[in-house]
Amino acid sequence: MMDRMPGLDDARVVLLRHGETEWSVQHRHTGRTDIPLTPAGIRQATAAGRVLAGLALRDPLVYVSPRLRARHTAELAGLAEHTTDPDLAEWDYGDYEGWTTPEIRAQDPAWTVWTGAVPGGESAAEIGGRADRVLARAAAVLGERDVVLVGHGHFSRALIARWLGFEVREGRRFALTTAAVSVLGYEHEDATLWAHDLRPDQP
Repeated sequence: MMDRMPGLDDARVVLLRHGETEWSVQHRHTGRTDIPLTPAGIRQATAAGRVLAGLALRDPLVYVSPRLRARHTAELAGLAEHTTDPDLAEWDYGDYEGWTTPEIRAQDPAWTVWTGAVPGGESAAEIGGRADRVLARAAAVLGERDVVLVGHGHFSRALIARWLGFEVREGRRFALTTAAVSVLGYEHEDATLWAHDLRPDQP
């Protein structure tokens, strides 16, 4: 998706997934539902700040999903100055909101969000459109500042896929744990994934 631009050898787009919630522990699809971080999620988000500090970010421009769990994660990680971006919201799971994959597969065998239909929710094509808009906004400042995107599991994985030039469905290949960090950038002429699923130390 992202073409090589001059002067971007050190440019980075950093993704931070929100900390643990009750539904993430239960592996429930959490899109529109606005639920808080668990105590463990609060510790994870705070520890993620140490991972970000270790990256020595350059005057970072921070965009955050409007969901409470993402905003709280950003604040705990030391990203108090940020802009809310509705395009960073998690996949809209429609009728499958709150369901686990085994529950969905009871009526649609072999279903995954990457390859199956999402009745009443967003398609992979719609997710790709959102991801491309987010990355275009990030690209507008790369070379001058790093960009941090604080969001969600499935949508962050879609961002990785699109950055690397893949279809959204290939996000299935980039599992991402709660409060984990991934780093996107360039090597020579190619968009690349410099680091993935960097996990904060647990206190």
